[in-house]
Amino acid sequence: MNRIEETFRPGRFDRALFLLLVILTGFGLVMVYSTSGILAGEKYHNSFHYLASQAVGAGAALLAVVALLSVRRAFYQNMFLVNGFFLLSLLLLALCLVMPERAHTNRWVEFGGLRLQPSELAKLSLVLFLTYWLDRKKDNLRELKTFLLLMAAVALVAFLILLEPDFGTALFIFVLGLAVLYLGGIKLRYLALILLPAALAFALFLGRAEYRKDRVDAIMHPERDPLGKSFQLNQSKMAVGSGGPLGVSMGESVQKLYFLPSAHTDYIFAIVGEELGLVGTLGTLLAFLLLLWRGLVIARRAPNLFSQVAAAGITLSVTGQALLNMAIVLGLGPPKGLPLPLVSFGRSSLVCTILAVGILLHISQRRLAEGAAG
Repeated sequence: MNRIEETFRPGRFDRALFLLLVILTGFGLVMVYSTSGILAGEKYHNSFHYLASQAVGAGAALLAVVALLSVRRAFYQNMFLVNGFFLLSLLLLALCLVMPERAHTNRWVEFGGLRLQPSELAKLSLVLFLTYWLDRKKDNLRELKTFLLLMAAVALVAFLILLEPDFGTALFIFVLGLAVLYLGGIKLRYLALILLPAALAFALFLGRAEYRKDRVDAIMHPERDPLGKSFQLNQSKMAVGSGGPLGVSMGESVQKLYFLPSAHTDYIFAIVGEELGLVGTLGTLLAFLLLLWRGLVIARRAPNLFSQVAAAGITLSVTGQALLNMAIVLGLGPPKGLPLPLVSFGRSSLVCTILAVGILLHISQRRLAEGAAG
């Protein structure tokens, strides 16, 4: 059996994916200003405060992507980088728990004036970590021991995020981890073994907080408490519905005037619906579906198992979160604190998502060497 060899084709990255990245990031900057200008003016006496913060993160991350595209080596396959990145994520997640609370949660690590949400790093680092070890242990994937060791990594990350507490992100990362393990070749029956104990554990955490049960009840019975636990859900659906086919025009949203909580973060898609109407919401949805398509094409053409699973995992992470956020905004699921990737305000999410797509773009430049065989 011949050794698999790759060729690196500098500059021949997926142009469609790069264009989607730039369009969604630019659109996000416009929507962040539209949804946060009034809030920033009152809170910071500078209507550009949130926009400037987001733009700095976007600019730095895009420049990093451009620089990384010229690196010939598949740096994201390096053992020290992958394992170090994962250990750093675990350390930062643990550090969150001793940080001062913000809104009764410990989701951020603060260094001076900078704030970092480690759960955003954890999404990318977990995908790369699982992919690396799936590739390294590809001859032992049928062994239960291999599955249990990888599953322990998924469970540890999810558990640390649950302690913050951030139930929605923990559940999302857990499901993402299972998806990556399945794509990497782990037997379906092994994954099935973990579903019942995992469901019981998440149900236990769900029942420990009254506000989580209120969110579920708000979805099931939004008419019971329209000014209380169903308020955000009702305001979100009102924003989307009031936009009609073409919207009320950019910047003219009423719901962002303190009616809809988190209008510039988790619920920015509702303001897209109000200001740009059905055209805006369908356009945003189409952009993420195109991103899903290009990501899966890159995964299919990737030259080795690592690149294939990493590309698929990153693609599912970004687009899965986007679709889940849209579903929540439309009232199809309880609030989970998951932003709309590349669009919602939040530098941690924005930078990590851009870098994740940057890895996808780098993978798209790699092919099997002509005549190479596996």
